[in-house]
Amino acid sequence: MAELSANVRMIKGIGEQRAKALGKLGIVTLRDLIGWFPRRYEDRRSVKRIMDLIPGESACVAAMIASPPQLSHVRRGMDLVKVRAVDESGVLDVTFFNQTWLKNQLQQGETYLFYGKAEGSLLRKTMASPVVEPEGRCETTGRIVPIYPLAAGVSQLILSRSIRQGLDACVDILPDTLPDQIRQEHHLCRIGYAYENIHFPEDEKALELSRRRLAFEELFFFTIGLAHLRRRRAVIHVPPCIAVDMAPFYAALPFSLTAAQRRCVEEALADMCSGIPMNRLVQGDVGSGKTMVAAACVYFVVKNGSQAALMAPTEILAQQHYAGLAPLLGKLGVRCALLTGSTPAKEKHTVTTQLSGGEVDFAIGTHALIAGEVEYANLGLVITDEQHRFGVMQRAALSGKGAHPHTLVMSATPIPRTLALILYGDLEVSVIDQLPPGRRSIATYAVPGSYRPRVYAFLRKLVAEGRQVYIVCPMVEENDELPDERKAVTAYARMLREEVFPDLRVVSVHGKMKPREKEAVMAAFAAHDADILVATTVIEVGVDVPNAAVIVVENAERFGLSQLHQLRGRVGRGTHQSYCILISDTQNDETRQRLKVMTQTTDGFRIAEEDLRLRGPGDFFGARQHGLPGLKIADIGCDTQLLKEAQQAAEALLAQDPELRSCPAAAQRVGELFTQAADTLN
Repeated sequence: MAELSANVRMIKGIGEQRAKALGKLGIVTLRDLIGWFPRRYEDRRSVKRIMDLIPGESACVAAMIASPPQLSHVRRGMDLVKVRAVDESGVLDVTFFNQTWLKNQLQQGETYLFYGKAEGSLLRKTMASPVVEPEGRCETTGRIVPIYPLAAGVSQLILSRSIRQGLDACVDILPDTLPDQIRQEHHLCRIGYAYENIHFPEDEKALELSRRRLAFEELFFFTIGLAHLRRRRAVIHVPPCIAVDMAPFYAALPFSLTAAQRRCVEEALADMCSGIPMNRLVQGDVGSGKTMVAAACVYFVVKNGSQAALMAPTEILAQQHYAGLAPLLGKLGVRCALLTGSTPAKEKHTVTTQLSGGEVDFAIGTHALIAGEVEYANLGLVITDEQHRFGVMQRAALSGKGAHPHTLVMSATPIPRTLALILYGDLEVSVIDQLPPGRRSIATYAVPGSYRPRVYAFLRKLVAEGRQVYIVCPMVEENDELPDERKAVTAYARMLREEVFPDLRVVSVHGKMKPREKEAVMAAFAAHDADILVATTVIEVGVDVPNAAVIVVENAERFGLSQLHQLRGRVGRGTHQSYCILISDTQNDETRQRLKVMTQTTDGFRIAEEDLRLRGPGDFFGARQHGLPGLKIADIGCDTQLLKEAQQAAEALLAQDPELRSCPAAAQRVGELFTQAADTLN
C-alpha cells in the first residue's frame, strides 16, 4: 500500500520519463498528483449525428472510418493524416496535424468517437485534430472530461491516466480530516467520493458535491490557520511605540495627503502604540496613495529607534519604491538601502552588514530580504506590497527576522470590505477610498474587433504625441493542451512590427520569459526605449510608466472585471489623458453587460461588487476564475457563502477545542499546510 508522501515513481504505470514530466508541474508525491485539480470540465456525453454538427461549435460524433487514412508531407515539420468518416446522416472529413501514428492506428471499417470543433459548411463537415478514441472506451469521450493545467511533455491523457493510477493506489488510505459531525451538519460527502468525482465525475450532481466538499475543506483549514495566527498575535505584547511629531514628514511631501490616507496613517500609528504587534491591511485602488501611508509608518518606526523593511513581488517594483522613497525619507534622516536578487555580491555584503549593524534604517527589496543570511539589528516594521502576490507564510518569514515586528500589507486588488474581513482574517483592514485630487479619470471604451483599424490609427496618433502603449493578449489555448502565451504574444508582436507599425518600436513580454529577461523588457519600456509593449497579464502588477497613456485589451471577455480594472491601472499615472480600450466580439449578453460596467466607472470597489454580483455562483463547466492565494479549488467570487459556512464551523470547533485534541487528523492537516507553505519559501 502506498503512502500519500510516496514519490509518484512508486505508482504502477509512472516511469522515469513520466515522473520527470509531472515534476515540471510540481507533482512529486502521490498527494500532489491526486490534488492536481482540473481547471474546468467539458461535457462530452452527448453524441451528435454528422448532419447535426454546427460549424464553430465543439461536439462529439460517432462515425466509421470509410477509407484508409492518407498520410501526406506538406513541408518540413508538417505532416497531415486525413480520414473520411461516415454515419447514416453524412460524411465528415477529419485532418490530424503531426500525428503520423494515427495512420496505422485508425482502422477502416471501425467506428470511433471524435470530439472537436466542427468546421466547413452545412453540406460538407470537417474537423481538425479532434480527440479520437474507439467507440466504447469512454476515456476521453462519452463522459464529463476534466481539463487540467499542463506543462510541456504532459498531455491531458497522460495526466488523466496518471491520476487514475494514483487514485487507485490510495483509495484505502485517504484520511478524512474533517470531523464527522461537521461533515454531516454541512451535508458534505466523504473524501474518497470527493476525490474520485472531482477527477472522474459520474454526473453534474456528483461533481458539484465533490467540489463543494473539497472547497469547504480548504476554506475550513484556511480559517483555522488564520485563527491560530490571530490567537498567537493576541497573546504577544511588545513595548509600545511612543508618539512622534509627524509634522516634519508631512512638510517634506510635495503634496498633501488625502483625508483617507491620513485616516489610514492614524489607524496604523494607533496600532503601533497599543503594545500589541500591528497586523494591518491597507487596501486602496490603483493610484490611491498606499505607498505614502507606508512611508509615514516607516518614518514613525525609525523615529522610535527601530528598522523597517518593504518587500515587493518583483525587482522592478522594488527599484521603483526605492527610487520614490529613498530621496523623500533620506531628507528626513532615514538611511535607506535596496536589496534584490540581482544586487552585486559585494554590495549585498555591504547592505547585509549594515542591516545587522543597525546602519540602515529602511531596507527595500524582494524575497532577498528574507534570505537566510540577512539579519536585522532591530526590525520593527515589515511591509509587503501587492498582498495577493504573497502568502501568509511569506509575511511570517519576513516578520521572523525581528522580535514580533509590526506588519503592514498593501493591496491594490479591490475586494468588497465584508469579503476582505473574511479573507484577511488575521489582519485589521484599512481602506483608502479616495483618490488624490487632480487625478484624471481613464476614458474606457468597449469595441468589437472590427474597430481594430481605428484603434491602431489612434495608437499611432498617441505615439506621435510622445505617449506609449500597452497591448494585452490573453493566454490562447489550442486543443486544450498547454496554454501557449509565448506563441500568442510573440506572434501578435511580430504582426504589429511587420504589418501595422513597422516604423515604431514594438517589444513583447510574457510569463515564460526568465525573470531578468522580463524585467529588462519592462525597464526598457519604462525608459521609453519602446513605444508599444505587447504582453499577457504579467503586467497586471508591474512597472510605473507615467508616459503610458493607453492600454488595449484583446479578447477582453476572457478576463474578470477586477482583473480588467487592475490592467487599466497600468495607465493614468501621468499628467496626460489616458485611455483603456477593451476589444471583444462576444455575443453573450451577460459578458457585454460586464464590459459595459468597465466603461461606466473607475471605482475599483464598485467594480469588485459588480463582478461578484454578475458572476453569481459561477458556471462550473466554464473557465474557473482564480481562487484565493494558496487555495487550489475554492473560488473567491463563487464561494462567498461556503466561506462563511466554513468560517462558522471552524470558529465553533475552536471554541470547544482550541488545540484540536479531539480531531488529531484535522490538527495534522493544519500543520501540514503550514509546513508546505514554509517549504515553498526555502
